[in-house]
Amino acid sequence: MQRRELIALLGGAAAWPLAAGAQEATTVHRVGWFFSSVPLTEMEGPDPIDPVGRALVRGLRDLGYIEGKNLVLERRSAEGKFERIDGIATELVSRKPDVIVTGGGEFLARALQRVTKSVPIVSPSGYDPVGSGLVASLARPGGNVTGFVEYPGPEFEAKRLQLLKEAVPTAIRIAFLGMKDVWEGPAAQAVRDAAGMLGMTLIHVEHTPNHYVGAFAQMRRDRPDALYLAYHPSNYANRQLIADFGIEQRMPGIYPYRQVVLAGGLMCYGASQTDLWRRTAGLVDKILKGAKPADIPIERPTKLELVINLKTAKALGLTVPATLLTLADEVIE
Repeated sequence: MQRRELIALLGGAAAWPLAAGAQEATTVHRVGWFFSSVPLTEMEGPDPIDPVGRALVRGLRDLGYIEGKNLVLERRSAEGKFERIDGIATELVSRKPDVIVTGGGEFLARALQRVTKSVPIVSPSGYDPVGSGLVASLARPGGNVTGFVEYPGPEFEAKRLQLLKEAVPTAIRIAFLGMKDVWEGPAAQAVRDAAGMLGMTLIHVEHTPNHYVGAFAQMRRDRPDALYLAYHPSNYANRQLIADFGIEQRMPGIYPYRQVVLAGGLMCYGASQTDLWRRTAGLVDKILKGAKPADIPIERPTKLELVINLKTAKALGLTVPATLLTLADEVIE
């Protein structure tokens, strides 16, 4: 080999790491982001209005994923119109994302699984992914879905009812606002058991997805002392409607979602959704770096939060006990 050729070869080899680094720096990842009910306008921008979406985007940014640089976020939402979900899932998968993050529990994840068994799916808001057939087990999901279980479990329901009793000691007749399958499941059974021990009576007030007219009419007629809202995607989607009803009827309630309290509900106790969605960014990062959803365990929530809306309490004429306020993670004045 001539000396000139050798120098040229060595010079080119020295440049290879730089070229590879430049190529890696400009790799653009496409991440699908699919909500069941949040308006698209609340998902936009580098700091979305929606708090869990904001936690996701900030979490990704902290890990070095920045829109317009190395990240494309494909935002989609059914905006509460559940009949649109299958069509949106098909369209989103056709965009060939590297991974899809869903917000809507097993409902959305199953819709995506009907379209693809290969695109990784991360669900931060699962209820019962094993029981629903979405994954083989929490420890080894075995398919293309991983994430978190947002629902802490039936034993958690008793604690929620106990907190409601502490806030409203005179409440005896409690309306359980939930769908028929929820009322017949273990969550409602746990609430009924707790109600018996607390000297309370639980009344099932049934609704169907996005239809609450009959349920609201029943509560106006029966006048329960307080409201207990069940975990369900449709209840999250209609949180403002439910909170407004509680205010209108001067009916104290306990909810599983912080967003209902921000909308005017009295109090909530449940998993910190912002914590789960921030941690979701870490799962997305793992998958983009080569990890398989099948091998990533699905974790349960590690942070539960109690949020109390004192403004609503005052409007209802309630004095929240100081012991309860001390326990609260957040008090809205």
